Order: sequence, then C-alpha cells, then structure tokens
Amino acid sequence: MIKIAPAAIIGLTVHEFSHAYMANRLGDNTAKQDGRLTLNPLRHIDWLGFFLIMVAGFGWAKPVVFNPDNLKHKHRDEILISIAGPLSNLATALLLFLFVRGLYFFEFFNSTGLGLEIVNIILVWGVINIGLFIFNLIPLPPLDGSHLYLTFLKEINPTLMINLYKYGTVGLLVIILAESNLHINILHLSGMVNSVTTFIMQLMAFN
Repeated sequence: MIKIAPAAIIGLTVHEFSHAYMANRLGDNTAKQDGRLTLNPLRHIDWLGFFLIMVAGFGWAKPVVFNPDNLKHKHRDEILISIAGPLSNLATALLLFLFVRGLYFFEFFNSTGLGLEIVNIILVWGVINIGLFIFNLIPLPPLDGSHLYLTFLKEINPTLMINLYKYGTVGLLVIILAESNLHINILHLSGMVNSVTTFIMQLMAFN
C-alpha cells in the first residue's frame, strides 16, 4: 500500500492539474473557476476511483472540465489539453528517477537495507507514473488518447463520436476486467511499461 498510494495520489494530482493548467494557458478558465488549478490532491481525487486503484489496479480521478468555445484553436488546443495529463506523468517519472539517481551518490542509499528500500519505493512510484502515461494514451474513450481523433470527429460525425464515447468506455472496462480476472494480455501494458522504464534507466546509466 505504501508503494502504491503516494504514487497514485501524486500521479493523479499532477495529471489533472496539468489538464487544468494547459486549459487555463490556452484561454479557458473553467477549470480555474472549478478550483482545479491547484496541486491540492483533495481537489482532484475521486475516492471511489482511488479505492479501485488500491484494490483492483485501475481507477480514475475527477475529470477536468473545459469549454472548447473559449479556445482560440479548438482542435489543436483540445489535443494539447488532453496530452498535457499523460505527459505530466512521464515528466513526474523522469524527475523521480533523476532523484533516485542522485540518491545513489550517498552511501546510505546504496549500501544499507533501509536506504535501498527507500530507493526501491521511489522507483516503484516512477514506474507507476510511466504506467499512467502509457495507459492514458490508449485511444479509447474516455482516456486522453481518444481526444487525438474525437476532437475532429465531433464535427464530422457527432453521432459516431457519441457512440464511440459511450461504447468505448464500456469496452475499456471489459478489457480491464478481462485482463484482471481472466489473465488475458490484451493491451500489453506491462510490456510497454517495462520497455519504457528500461530505456529511461539505461539513459540515466542505472546499474
């Protein structure tokens, strides 16, 4: 629990704050008025979604709402707002790994049991944030990756967009439940997370 809970709180908070921050920078202050332009976890955490992360490995935070009509370049800006969340999780993971890399210069963190345990916990936090980065880029509603095409589809074929959003959410839930309970590897998330983590750690010259 100590390895997952802080990482989930940090990851979800930074993720939703980044959506709000980007929307505000691009001209829409809806999220700011909703009190979401903050790093206070209590403004972002959905407690049911957080509980499910703890017990089932997947969940959600409170979604950040923005008004596309306030954006100067709707399609571009909606995409920027959407990807701000996942990219913030990648940035968080990089910072956590860099922090651990710095800890290795201290003997306590590379030669004692407690020091190594602290390092391992922080590394797990980084890996979880990489997981959030990759998971949220899946192109299925309501995940952020879906907005890369839904922002265009809602004008071309709004009915299809509504149906994709409706059934895509159900489909995503079915996939997650199937992977959790039937041990079917559909999304191959663990493999992608391991690959990205290994690549980053090699760049940072972890032993």
